[in-house]
Amino acid sequence: MKHFRQLCTAGLLSMSMCALPACAQILIGQTAGISGPVAAGVAEAITGAQLVFDSVNAQGGVNGEQIEVIRLDDGFDVKRAGENARVLIEEKKVVAMFLSRGTPHTQAILPWLDKHGVAIVGPSTGAMVLHKPVQKHVFNVRPTYQREAEKAVQHLRTVGMERIAVVHAADSFGKDGLDGANTGFAKAKLQPVAVIPADREKPDYTAILQALAKANPQAVLWIASGDAVVDGVKGLRAAGSAAQVVTLSNNASSGFIKQLGTASSGVIVTQVFPSERSSAQPMVKEAMALAKAKNQTELSPQMLEGFAAAKVMVEALRRAGPKPTRAKVVASLDGLRNFDLGGGLDINYSSTDHSGIDFADLSIISEGRFKR
Repeated sequence: MKHFRQLCTAGLLSMSMCALPACAQILIGQTAGISGPVAAGVAEAITGAQLVFDSVNAQGGVNGEQIEVIRLDDGFDVKRAGENARVLIEEKKVVAMFLSRGTPHTQAILPWLDKHGVAIVGPSTGAMVLHKPVQKHVFNVRPTYQREAEKAVQHLRTVGMERIAVVHAADSFGKDGLDGANTGFAKAKLQPVAVIPADREKPDYTAILQALAKANPQAVLWIASGDAVVDGVKGLRAAGSAAQVVTLSNNASSGFIKQLGTASSGVIVTQVFPSERSSAQPMVKEAMALAKAKNQTELSPQMLEGFAAAKVMVEALRRAGPKPTRAKVVASLDGLRNFDLGGGLDINYSSTDHSGIDFADLSIISEGRFKR
């Protein structure tokens, strides 16, 4: 984590270093929760992305220009995310936005993208609202939360669990995941034993745990982010519940496992990229090689998400040509076809589809690691 904090600090410092006219750089903007409840996952995603950017810059950049990412910390606060986007687009004049974190946070960025014709690549959210109807300036890299939640319910039904409760953040992200879960319940011909909304900022764990105790579920699908899930799972275990817990890929970080501590064992986390230890998988192999060159010994799912998003960003800049404009970046993304991230993970965009790859899997936390 020390390395992650240093990297994020370096990203913030880059604003002052590259404010001079002499900097011949392509400026990319990012607002995300560098501090706050999702900081661990954000740091890992940034680290994965930086593997790509640093490698490209070391080889001369894109069309002779270095890529510089200007990062602003929104603390996982929706209003700050929107204001950061305004600053990055209107004041810092970034050519594109990149790797935001959170569904309502990305929604807060949309008006600024549309106003100025700026693309965002790889928002770290699987919200359906960013897929359908197509958002002109949003280019997703990861699949939808709805597919993840549906797959989670189907898995639980397959292993014989019928008493399934859902705890979901009371925001657009939580509602989106709940919609996917409901699709899974319908296909499994089941009804959830409890559906419990939870305040995103300050979940009432006493009320949540009481409702779960009353429902007595075999499994709990917990659709929330970072600390909210960590504290909920710890509370569930402290209350004596052995219910199977499943959560979504927004929590697929090494930091999430560390925060859970002894409560992590057996928690199922959906995944939207191949296993970070699949050394035969070309994208993973490439990421591993770049990480080792920086003396980083392990990858995490969040690092792979950042890595994949950065590869798409770089390819869009290459295709946009020398001195890329905002309009040229959008056009190059709309024309991106059969771009292989590695091992058949193809990115295909068009003016009517910005969905990115289609991949979903399950992992279980065991011995402090994600295992599949």
